Amino acid sequence: MLSDRSEMRQNVIKEEYGIVLDFLSHGHAGAMNRSAVAQVLGEQHLVLLEIIPRKEATIQPGERVYIGPAKRDKVHHVAGRIPYDKLTPTAKGELDKFVEKLVTEKEADYVKFYNTCGAISTRLHTLEILPGIGKKHMWDIINARKEKQFESFAEIKERVKLIPDPKQSIIKRIIDEIMQVDKYHLFVG
Repeated sequence: MLSDRSEMRQNVIKEEYGIVLDFLSHGHAGAMNRSAVAQVLGEQHLVLLEIIPRKEATIQPGERVYIGPAKRDKVHHVAGRIPYDKLTPTAKGELDKFVEKLVTEKEADYVKFYNTCGAISTRLHTLEILPGIGKKHMWDIINARKEKQFESFAEIKERVKLIPDPKQSIIKRIIDEIMQVDKYHLFVG
């Protein structure tokens, strides 16, 4: 049984850095323990987390904070994952902006997704669960990437006629996954 628990702990998604969506210096309204808390979007796995900052630390929305296992300068501990509906209105308002920022910074990774993704089942391709991509665009993308792999979002848009903005499709899909809109998770851990 002990080995099963240690295996489960190893499979837990860990983030190294997070982007602060909101900082509540006096904690959640109505909470018994009114200590400071911040709501964070993990950079690598795009999970929503609540963190407890160190007493002397000040954290600003938009700030990148270290939340990994080594010594943290501003974060006392990670309280855990939170669902989208537990985000404050401020955090919900900031989410789109920071997801767009992360997708922009990691454009090569998301373009690679367009170049390499495959079928989910015999009836459904991964591309089809991106907003705005149906069977026609899916086949246009697959045929275009056979000729030459894509190098940027702009190139996808240029080579695949009438496709919705590929960057915005990724951003919308990530937001949908964070909100738990459907069962498939391509980007959110």
